[in-house]
Amino acid sequence: MPPFARSRALLIAALLAGAGAAAEDRPAIVPVATLAPAGEYRLDPAHARLSVAVSHLGFSNYTLFLTGLEATLAFDPADPEAMELKARVDPGSVRTLHPDPEVDFDSILAGPNFLDAARYPEITFESRSVRLVAPERAAVTGDLTLHGVARRITLSVTFNGGYAGHPQDPGGARVGFSARGTIFRSDFGITFGLPAPGTTLGVGDEVAIRIDAEFINPDAPGPQLGP
Repeated sequence: MPPFARSRALLIAALLAGAGAAAEDRPAIVPVATLAPAGEYRLDPAHARLSVAVSHLGFSNYTLFLTGLEATLAFDPADPEAMELKARVDPGSVRTLHPDPEVDFDSILAGPNFLDAARYPEITFESRSVRLVAPERAAVTGDLTLHGVARRITLSVTFNGGYAGHPQDPGGARVGFSARGTIFRSDFGITFGLPAPGTTLGVGDEVAIRIDAEFINPDAPGPQLGP
């Protein structure tokens, strides 16, 4: 091996060794404490909201909601990185709150130019890894299937808290999360109305995702909070 190549190889090896040592020396993140016990939780649809926003002509971020939501969560507060999430969304449940009763804008977005709910009746997400980045925050990576296309995405998820139960809560144990993420709709084959390159005259490619959700486990053991 030439001297320059040998020196470069040694330098790279030293840097990699140093990076490995630094990673080993990095203190572990202790997850935030909660009274909510480990177990199988399901989404509480009364306290779940999924909204998405896209640029409209570059003038505003047009926001819409998807209301047909189902999800299950294998919750483990002692080991958040072992948690697993499966979610299903009905694309036909899109709601725009369009003010003109003569224009069914919900059907337009659920139709063949956009979500094409008749052809692709499910949007699904299944987590593949959870990486704790702070005591109450994690990067959740999983497979999103939208418009018949599956791609891996990462959501930034915050654990908002939980309890083992409450006398006035028939849902039993309850936990709450907020999640944020971004996708490009063209990655999933939804290209209708995209602005021409260099312009904003159209419906933007970048889609901002916002999720706020609570999960419940009526069968979870544990102390009940409250009087």
